[in-house]
Amino acid sequence: MFVSGRELLAGVALDWAFGDPPWLPHPVRGIGWMAVQAEKLWRATGLPLAVAGVGFWLSVVGLTAVLVWATVFLGGMWARIYWIYTLLAARDLDVQAGRVVKALRRNNLTLAREKLSCTLGRDTAALSEAEILRATLETVAENLSDGVVAPLFYLALAGPVGMAAYKAVNTLDSMVGYRNQRYKEFGWASARLDDVANFVPARLTAVLIWLVAMLPGFHAWQSMRVTFRDGASQPSPNAGFPEAAVAGALRVQLGGLNFYQGVPSAKPTLGDAVIPLSCEAFKKVRLLLYASEAVCVAAIAGCLPWL
Repeated sequence: MFVSGRELLAGVALDWAFGDPPWLPHPVRGIGWMAVQAEKLWRATGLPLAVAGVGFWLSVVGLTAVLVWATVFLGGMWARIYWIYTLLAARDLDVQAGRVVKALRRNNLTLAREKLSCTLGRDTAALSEAEILRATLETVAENLSDGVVAPLFYLALAGPVGMAAYKAVNTLDSMVGYRNQRYKEFGWASARLDDVANFVPARLTAVLIWLVAMLPGFHAWQSMRVTFRDGASQPSPNAGFPEAAVAGALRVQLGGLNFYQGVPSAKPTLGDAVIPLSCEAFKKVRLLLYASEAVCVAAIAGCLPWL
């Protein structure tokens, strides 16, 4: 069940225009609800936690794929447009990050920290303005891959079913892919399979950023150099590539020390601090976000039928 070029453009246009309004049921919330129920069921089986975690992953991803296939089978073009629209996150990512930067422009650090805490898992209560900006740019860069390029990549490979299956994979990693006592074994499969699913999209995102960084005001060569130098330095096998590409394109430094529930986590830095972090960097990262998506969409649409 593949899509046409006009369906792809319609879905992207709806995302750019409306984002994720709170009144519209969102697929990720549905996947999250299924995951909570499935975790209870699989833990109750008494199977070894690693085995139960594989069953959990298969059941949630499989059920997501089946449900989307059924809706597309019944709803045709309109269902395909709906899934493309709701499974892309460019506008919502822009809006969420923009609220943080807006608070900073008003010199309201408390509000900026509060808004930032809604978008990531690290501790935000003691962050300085520069640290808030760093976290915001990192979030946009990583989610450009997870929330935009990767869904489009799997849409191109397997239509809305592939796109939705990827979002299920990504959602399960965010819910159970932790190395703590509760999820170290149960969430192992979800974490590793998310790494596999994002391997190509993360690197494709970096390439898209390089292309966009050829525009005036960016630094394409620096983006490429920093990606090759620093992209593989992070604990995550994938997140460092888009983050390094953004850091190089803006000539800023990302990465470094974060705290998670009071526990320090020191990560290697990405890029060189040629330009200090400021709110002006957000204007440029917004352009990278939308322009990278536009290039990706144009490449996919050019390979699709239009009727």
